[in-house]
Amino acid sequence: MVRSQLASRVGTGYALSMSPTAAQLLADALALPESERTELAVDLLASLPGPDERTDAEWLAEVERRARAARDGAPGVAWPDAREQIRAALRPR
Repeated sequence: MVRSQLASRVGTGYALSMSPTAAQLLADALALPESERTELAVDLLASLPGPDERTDAEWLAEVERRARAARDGAPGVAWPDAREQIRAALRPR
């Protein structure tokens, strides 16, 4: 399958903005048996950096730190400010 044939799969979620090499790799991968596609997908996903590499213990420590700060009366962030910080973090760079 070549890029032009992949174009017919727009409705199935395949990205058409990839390079010809990547499109050919995708076509080759799609021709593999399901078990091999699954293994390939797992390996590819594992190669990507996670959104946050913190461990459960680190998250628990962060939650406890924030809870202590709130109990001790530390000022929080107002919702409009927090919302803008979130939006800024999510904007494409």
